[in-house]
Parts: sequence; C-alpha cells; structure tokens
Amino acid sequence: MLRRLPVGAPAPDAGLKRVLGIGSLLTLGVGGTIGAGLFSLTGIAAGSNAGPAVIVSFAVAAIACAFAGLCYGELAGMIPSAGSAYVYAYAALGELAGWIIGWDLVLEYTVGASAVSVSWARYMRSLLEEWGIHIDPRFMASPFEVVGMANGQPVHGLANLPAVFVIFALSVLLMRGISESARLNGVIVVVKLVIIAAVIGFGLPYIKTANYTPFIPPNTGEFGHYGLSGIMRAAGLVFFAYLGFDAISTVAQETRNPGRAMPIGLMGTLAICTLVYISFSFVLTGLVNYRDLAGDAAPVATAIDQTPFVWLKAAVKVGVICGFLSVMLLMLLGQSRVFFAMSRDGLLPPMFGRTHKRWGTPVACHLFFMVVTGLMAAFLPITQLANMTSIGTLLAFVIVCVGVMVLRVREADRPRVFRVPGGMVVPVAGIVCCLAVMVSLDGLTWLRLVVWLAIGLVVYGLYGMRHSRLGQNMPAMQGRE
Repeated sequence: MLRRLPVGAPAPDAGLKRVLGIGSLLTLGVGGTIGAGLFSLTGIAAGSNAGPAVIVSFAVAAIACAFAGLCYGELAGMIPSAGSAYVYAYAALGELAGWIIGWDLVLEYTVGASAVSVSWARYMRSLLEEWGIHIDPRFMASPFEVVGMANGQPVHGLANLPAVFVIFALSVLLMRGISESARLNGVIVVVKLVIIAAVIGFGLPYIKTANYTPFIPPNTGEFGHYGLSGIMRAAGLVFFAYLGFDAISTVAQETRNPGRAMPIGLMGTLAICTLVYISFSFVLTGLVNYRDLAGDAAPVATAIDQTPFVWLKAAVKVGVICGFLSVMLLMLLGQSRVFFAMSRDGLLPPMFGRTHKRWGTPVACHLFFMVVTGLMAAFLPITQLANMTSIGTLLAFVIVCVGVMVLRVREADRPRVFRVPGGMVVPVAGIVCCLAVMVSLDGLTWLRLVVWLAIGLVVYGLYGMRHSRLGQNMPAMQGRE
C-alpha cells in the first residue's frame, strides 16, 4: 500500500496524442471553470452568507486555488502523465494515497457532470419554450421528482432525457479526439465570455452604491450567517465555481511541453476566472440588495430586471447553456483520464487503460462514464450530491501540496522544469487555506465524503491491491502501451 510510482517522464507511446498547447489549456480551463457557480451560487452566497463581501469570498477561494495551482504546476512538469492528483499522490505518498484521491476525483467529476447536465436540461427547456417548443415535463425529470403537466396535474418524472442526450453527445465528441473537443470548447468559451462581459458592461451604469452598505453584514450569532464566518462559508460554497481548474492537469500527457504549458495554463485560468468572478459579483450585488438574493435560484435574471435591457435575459440563458456545455466537457474528460491512469497501473480492469488506434482516446473509459453519468442524470436528483464536488477538489488540493513537500525531500536533486517559489511556504499555505475552507463546509458534506472513501477502500482491497502492477513487481504503465 505504500509502494510508489517512479518519478519521471513517461514513455512516449502511451497511445494518447500530445496535441494541446497553452491556448488550448486556457480555453479548456476557463471553459471548464466558469459555469453554474457564476450564474447561480454568486447570489446564494451573497444573500445567505457574505452579503456584498462575497467579492472577498471569491478572492479567498482564488488564493487557495493559487497556492494549489503552483504546486500542480511543479508536479505536472516532474510527472507529465494522465491522472492529475492521483498520479502525483501515488508517486509522492504511495499507492493507498493515490487510490484514495483517484477514487475521490472520479466521484467529483461524475457527480459534477451529472448535476450540471440536469441544470443544462432545465435551462434548455426554458429556452425552447420561449421559442414555442414544448417537451413533456415527465421526460425532463427523474422519477423522484414531481412535475406539473400542462393541465396542472402533478405527476412523477420518468427520466431526464435531454440530460442523457447531452452526456451522450459530449462523450462521443471526446471519443473522436482531444483536438476536436478543444476546438469546439474554444468557440463555446468565446460566446460565454462575450455574454458575461455584456452583463457586466450594461449593468455598471445601474449600480446603486447603497447596496454595498454594510459591505460585511454583522454576524447574526449563527456560524456562517454573515460576518467573517459568513465570508468563509461563502468561500466554501463559491469554491464550486472554481471546479474544473484542477482538471487541466489530467491532460498533461496530451500536452506539448507540459513542464512549461501546465503552470501557465493553470495560473492563467485562475487569473482570468477570478477577474470574471469578482467583476460579476461586484455588479450583481450593486444592482440588487444582498437581502433580496437569499434563495434566489436565478440571481442574474433578478439583476437584469434592474436595467432596461430585457434582451439580456435571453442572452444570459444562451451563456448559461454554453457554460454548462464546456463544464461538462472538461469533467467528462477529467474522469476518463483518471480512470485511464488507474487502469494502466493495474488498480482497475485493463480494458480502461487501452486507447483507440486511430482516435488516440481511451474509448472504454468514455463509454463507461457515458453510461454511468447518463443513468445518474436520468434517474437521480443529483443536486443534493453536488456539494461533494467542492470538498473532493479541496482534498485533492491538499494532497498535491503535501506531495510537493514530500518530493522536495525525497527527490531533492531531480530537475524541475517549474519550481514553486518560496520553498515550503507556498505548499504549507495551500494546505492551511484549503483546510480552512473545508472546515467551513457542513457536516453532511463531510459524511458523504467519508462514506464514498470507505466504499473505495473496499474496492481497493478486493481488486486494486491484488492486481497492482507495482505489487506484482511489474513496471507501472502510466506511459507505456
């Protein structure tokens, strides 16, 4: 369980194609990060936790991401393999730690993609209805949800078919090749950023400065309800808005010159997204008083009501739909690459570690997650599980920061294309910041994480530990055919 992967560059014949550059990493990162968190969680975090100081909450979350992102950059240069934090933990801390974080990442991406697909379907239905196209509501909801028919009769849903369709379509696109997916994602990102810029630009003149007072509402006596604790609770909530940031490192083995491109892609993504989030939340809380945002599932629409630009509502729906598409694309990509890496090391069945001869993608991984994610989106109310994605990402960040510290001692003389400045200061700061945000999350989220990791330990004991290539004294196949 303590055996470790060798640290070093993988052999070039892994079957994955190195076709991504810095531009592709930036569009994948921005596309996979800016999504539901921006359009929905901003208002909830402001209204229920931080007030106008939600701007500070985004900055706190960004600082935690920055420390972790620098550590990701150093490890990506040393270990440019598919698998992200799983591979880094395996090489630095041992097989059991690698398995735990890999299992954690799979849940994060799978549940996240399912939840986003359900939200995408709801926005798509709303947009189609504006165009006069109506879909039977029973095929837009899970069997555990009650929907209203056209005559007002309440009925249970059957299956969320649009959510299944979008998962299927994106999975097929990813199977056909990483470069095709990156090009489509680039177009989607441009559309999304233009619409966000329009909301900020057209909203600025209608800001009411009185809405920023008090900037930090006094705490009500309950932890997380305004005050400093509210800012930290909101930071944990809006951390969901940074999901996708860490998934960039899952394509290290498909990146040209990952030692240089990965740090730029990671930190560039973080800088762009943080600027967008802070600007957007500044305008949102200036247009609408934070008290009116509590529980508002569509805060952007509420904000647009404060301006004369009714057409912006339709534009925002298009932006949300595009945002969800790019987020799902990166989540589906990330989970398949983690599974691919775990299979190559013998911890999962070997079929998941093979790539298509012509397309150069792990088709079996994409097919498996297309089915699993599609079934979850069709038949389960995913929204309650979506909180798992935040704590899962934070755990991955902590492990990566610890990995940098361990390898600084264990592999002190190994060349590093990129080295985190400041010695051990940045990794320690990353651990402290991420743990502080994790502590602010509710107990139910922690319980779900513990249960999922316990299930993972059972799977590891029954299969992974017995079939590990390192356990059988065979070379790991992170980068070998």
